[in-house]
Amino acid sequence: QVQLVESGGGLVQAGGSLRLSCSASGRTFSFEAMGWFRQHPGKEREFVAAISWITGSTRYADSMKGRFTISRDNAKNTIYLQMDSLKPEDTAVYYCAAGFRDIYCRGSGCYGYWGQGTQVTVSS
Repeated sequence: QVQLVESGGGLVQAGGSLRLSCSASGRTFSFEAMGWFRQHPGKEREFVAAISWITGSTRYADSMKGRFTISRDNAKNTIYLQMDSLKPEDTAVYYCAAGFRDIYCRGSGCYGYWGQGTQVTVSS
């Protein structure tokens, strides 16, 4: 059994920062990658960033490069998403995900485990 629990969402003004955390429990040793996705109301879930659980290599969606940073703490079974220079269009529910495909697999179908999501709201 695997559980992913996100935290750190909230309300922030445009230009501000937030850091999301995702703690994993259960069979985390078998994961190849963990990632962050987000979902706007009425839209499909979209890829934000991913990190290799083994090597620490990272990948980002083009629109997040330079603003978002994904990192991991293997000892704590936790990944983070540091979000800087936030924009109103970053407002969404952010989901943590874990799976057995590598970080070059960016679709939501590449991940088999999901957290419950955390709301991020950026005001203008």
